[in-house]
This record gives sequence, structure tokens and C-alpha cells, in this order.
Amino acid sequence: MKLSGGVEWALHCCVVLTAATEPVPAARLAQLHDVSPSYLAKQMQALSRADLVKSVQGKTGGYVLTKPAADIAVLDVVQAVDGASPAFVCTEIRQRGPFGTPPDDCTKACPIARAMSAADAAWRASLREVSIADLVGTVEQDSGPDALPAIGTWLNAANATDG
Repeated sequence: MKLSGGVEWALHCCVVLTAATEPVPAARLAQLHDVSPSYLAKQMQALSRADLVKSVQGKTGGYVLTKPAADIAVLDVVQAVDGASPAFVCTEIRQRGPFGTPPDDCTKACPIARAMSAADAAWRASLREVSIADLVGTVEQDSGPDALPAIGTWLNAANATDG
């Protein structure tokens, strides 16, 4: 399973948005993470289309989460950025070649497709069980309780200095 870099960026943005008390411009989020503003803006737009964040217009506009962090699963972010398609798509290769199985004999998915489907379901279930709030708690454990509030202060300072 390979996820795009946009998933990582989007997850980090969702985590730090929990610390902001005001909308945060995408450019400020890009600056915080030292990533491409235009590429990050695309990830934020994907999150917005999925109704995980909303864009607030105006001089002090930017992005905010649309619901509590506990109600946003990591899987929601993954699917917003990379889509909900399964990682493996069976092409029925068993029906090809000199020993191909006739389509009428393929009444159930082959063992490979079943194994891949089970793996896909397992990782989705795992990511469904982890919320943005869970990630926030882990950041606080790993980096200390002051890390996210400090980031929130820095993020909010952009609007204070833009006025």
C-alpha cells in the first residue's frame, strides 16, 4: 500500500488545526510544514470537498475543522485525499493464457483477490479506529503538552500581524 504525500500533509494539517483558535490560511500551514503552498492548497481543497475542513473567507480567513477532532477518522482524511478506491483491483488474470479458466467457472473471487480484499478491509478498519483527536493525544505524549498550543499561537499570529 502506497499513499500519496498529500495524505501525510493533510493529516498534519488536521492535527495542528485543532490548536488554532482562528482560521488558518493554507499558506501559513505550508510555511509551518515547509512544504509547497500550491500542493498543500490542493490537499486542503480535497479536505474541504470531503467536508472535513471549511474555508472561511475574508481578511482573517483560512481553514478550520468542520467537526470535533474525535469525529474525524484518519481514514476520512486518506479517502478525501487519495480516494476510496481499493488498493488492489482484480483483472481476472486467471481467465487468460493457454490454461485460462472459463468465465463461467469463475463464480467467486480467486484466492489472491480475496486475500487482497481482506488486507484492504483490515487497513481501512484500522484507520477508521484512529481519530484526529487520537493523533493529537499522541503528539502531546511524544512532544509534550505545550507543543500544539505553541503551534496554535504561531498559526494565529499570522492573522494578528496581517491586520
